[in-house]
Amino acid sequence: FQACTGIENIDEAITLLEQNNWDLVAAINGVIPQENGILQSEYGGETLHGPAYGPTSHSTAAASTPSSSSAFRHVVPSRQIVERQPRMLDFRVEYRDRNVDVVLEDSSTVGDIKHILENELQIPASKMLLKGWKTGDVDDSTVLKTLHLPKNNSLYVLTPDLPPPPSSHSGALQESLNQNFMLIVTHREVQREYNLNFSGSSTIQEVKRNVYDLTSIPVRHQLWEGWPPTATDDSMTLAASGLTFPCHRLTVGRRSSPVQTREQSEEQCTDVHMVSDSDGDDFEDATEFGVDDGEMFGVASSALRKSPMMPENAENEGDALLQFTAEFSSRYGDCHPVYFIGSLEAAFQEAFYGKARDRKLLAIYLHHDESVLTNVFCSQMLCAESIVSYLSQNFITWAWDMTKEANRAR
Repeated sequence: FQACTGIENIDEAITLLEQNNWDLVAAINGVIPQENGILQSEYGGETLHGPAYGPTSHSTAAASTPSSSSAFRHVVPSRQIVERQPRMLDFRVEYRDRNVDVVLEDSSTVGDIKHILENELQIPASKMLLKGWKTGDVDDSTVLKTLHLPKNNSLYVLTPDLPPPPSSHSGALQESLNQNFMLIVTHREVQREYNLNFSGSSTIQEVKRNVYDLTSIPVRHQLWEGWPPTATDDSMTLAASGLTFPCHRLTVGRRSSPVQTREQSEEQCTDVHMVSDSDGDDFEDATEFGVDDGEMFGVASSALRKSPMMPENAENEGDALLQFTAEFSSRYGDCHPVYFIGSLEAAFQEAFYGKARDRKLLAIYLHHDESVLTNVFCSQMLCAESIVSYLSQNFITWAWDMTKEANRAR
């Protein structure tokens, strides 16, 4: 294009080519006067047909005009024919987590870019180091045209003299969501500690439900100490609650009136007899010891109970099991299996027909209040911490009281 038009300024040549979408013939025709699509020279109205810039035409023209080495050597008036528009340069400047787009004429300087960035980034221009130039480091006074830059450019800003900004809250929160928190939960009534691991994305409500499985204290009755002041909503994640990482101590107790201790309960049930073999053999079925139904299910022990485990002829199984759980807690303490509240059919659904990862086995406890062995079984075995923990993790536990004939028939 420069050889055909005689334009020596490369920036001007690139601008004209860009205006014609890099179509060489269209760019030449836009610079050189033409009539009916034929390029003209400035010598005596001579015309050059065909590709005037081809090798054959060039030699012919040279032969016919000996005084000239090129038919287009003196085509300087092109600047008067086509009004030159300023060439625009696009810059995408990256600074930390931001990108700023800057558009300038190629007649602008590097300092002009910095002044625009100063307004966008709120950083003094004197503190900026503008990097990414293909020609190496440049001064603020450098004219962009002299760098022969392409239309689209990528730069980045360094600020070594400025302190790094504090990490954003959102970034820190995202990092905390992926961390694991160790919660050391102390059960106040029994003075036992539980070490529980939760991810930062777990909610406070999930923690309280897990503690309910371990302590049998319903969420609504849990009285907590140790939560940060910011933990005001149970739907809040542990990452956002302000817990101490990686370990945080909490204490939980029962909100209601003081719970009767196991010792008090056992004092009320004075008619407790351990059935054992004098030779120390393993315990077998009670009938082999000559204990008949009349002795096992006597009337004397029932008189010592304050209230029945379950109302007779209860219409709602859920209400009956609520009373069973409350009475069981008052007799044997808070450390007992978590009993499913609902019908046996509902317990089946919960255990076997949920999501595969949530399914558990079904344990059924049948209680008889008039048996002298019931108190021993409940206090010594069923309420042992290891048994409670194992049942909570692996079973849905459903209970029913068979003391009353009507309930037994159901």
